[in-house]
Amino acid sequence: MTDVPSVRGAEVGRRIGVGLMYGLWRPRVLGAWRVPAAGPVILAVNHSHNIDGPMVMGVAPRPTHFLIKKEAFVGPLDPFLTGIGQLKVDRHSTDRTAISRALGVLEQGGVLGIFPEGTRGEGDFASLRAGLAYFAVRSGAPIVPVAVLGSSERRGRLMKGLPPLRSRVDVVFGDAFEAGDGSGRRTRRALDEATERIQKQLTAHLENARRLTGR
Repeated sequence: MTDVPSVRGAEVGRRIGVGLMYGLWRPRVLGAWRVPAAGPVILAVNHSHNIDGPMVMGVAPRPTHFLIKKEAFVGPLDPFLTGIGQLKVDRHSTDRTAISRALGVLEQGGVLGIFPEGTRGEGDFASLRAGLAYFAVRSGAPIVPVAVLGSSERRGRLMKGLPPLRSRVDVVFGDAFEAGDGSGRRTRRALDEATERIQKQLTAHLENARRLTGR
């Protein structure tokens, strides 16, 4: 069995995230109560800025293990990210170790964070990779859509790559839903159908979050 990252490490990461995110910006968190209090769950987060992951890690009600591209694990960040329970993934191949560890998180009733678009972009869930559907169908874990809004609207003057200090960033959690059709099938067709289902749900949540926050 591949080592599963520790919940204790992810809780340390959550506490660091709380301090940093609330110290540097003004997060407004809506719907966090929608995250199931126990059992496996997948947080599907839109991705338009580097702070989106740390922001969700800091404001989510439970410790979260994010799948993060291996390129981020450089120098001292490697042992740090590993120590706070984050998962290194090679996006350019079938990374069986990462898959096994991510499924292990869900099997142990943990929270897995995924950027379903695979890479940073417009953050509008327009192009989903099949990974999210695979994890959801294989594990049976519900998906909670998460919209991070305001992280890429403007650039700060002090730190160009980051949103302005003390600016508001909205994090909106949506209703949990099942990706599969209830049959438990894992065929290519079943995964394609699940991906379509997920895309509709995530897109609808993002539209709702924008209406709710006025962004």
